[in-house]
Amino acid sequence: MIRLAYVINSVEGGGAALPAPHVIDFLRRQGFDVTVLALTRRDGRALAAFEAAGIEVRVRDGGERDHVAALGWLRRKLRDLKPDMIWSSLSRATILCQLGKGRTPLVSWQHAAYLRTGNRLVMRALAGRTALWVADSDQVAALTCQRMGATKDSVLVWPLFAADPDARQAMPWRTGDPVRIGSLGRLHPVKGYDVLVAALGKVEGRFVASIAGEGAERGALEEQAAAGGVTLALPGFVEAVGYLAGLHLYVQPSQSEGLCVAAHEAMAAGLPVIASAVGELPNTIVAGTGLVVPPSDPGALAAAIEAMISDPEKLAVIGAAARARVLDRFGPERYESAGLAVVSRLKALL
Repeated sequence: MIRLAYVINSVEGGGAALPAPHVIDFLRRQGFDVTVLALTRRDGRALAAFEAAGIEVRVRDGGERDHVAALGWLRRKLRDLKPDMIWSSLSRATILCQLGKGRTPLVSWQHAAYLRTGNRLVMRALAGRTALWVADSDQVAALTCQRMGATKDSVLVWPLFAADPDARQAMPWRTGDPVRIGSLGRLHPVKGYDVLVAALGKVEGRFVASIAGEGAERGALEEQAAAGGVTLALPGFVEAVGYLAGLHLYVQPSQSEGLCVAAHEAMAAGLPVIASAVGELPNTIVAGTGLVVPPSDPGALAAAIEAMISDPEKLAVIGAAARARVLDRFGPERYESAGLAVVSRLKALL
């Protein structure tokens, strides 16, 4: 067995922790003995998924900015574990692993198109300490080469998302019902939910709208919706499969994305998707599966929503095409194939 320390920023619900149990299950099937090290807990909602998969998680009792203490904790854990390899996820975990890895080979997963300037500069300065970069999309792979000075042969693409052919499907719109519009993600400025609220204030038609997720922007979004006369539900953290199955139309108004798992999950649930033209989204959403609009443009987003809900009987047809598209691009066979290519490179590092 190859001992692998999988280092993540936190065990919050969503984000990089969301696909981790699936990724780790794949790695274990390829002969890796994986232990997860989380630098902080945050809301801890991802812990249940790790536990259900039988994955050991060691969570540091600390915060998000105590980097010196976090580095000391990480070095102690790595010294105890004596891993053959380290896998880091996201900027903080990657930087601390680059500093604390010793001679152990480091593989760094990149899944965000947005990086804070300080993190980007530090990661570039330490980039030589990462033996292999794994990007969640072609777009992020290109950015990794550009920002980290990485060569193309040191970056592999593994979407880390496998569309489920048996995913629960959304119910078609029925005559007399409002169109249920929703989005799923952190309530954070990068997700562009302020743009969605502004757009909804311009939309003519019968609909109900919700944004599922938690975050610091909740209060601002509630105030914006009230000021604009927009009825908006903010149900907080929800079980994604059930939430998506209750929608007719999914909207992803992000300012920046890598792959964007949530929008792809919505397509797998048989939902048409309207999304900003960022990250991998415009490469997945093609004619007949949804619409792509410029980011930060409430007018364009409102026009796209109106175009979709003006003929709600077609939403299920478009959603079926979206499902077929995402299964073709990100079905289990492609996930396994890309994952095996990564595993082959991991083993070559030893």
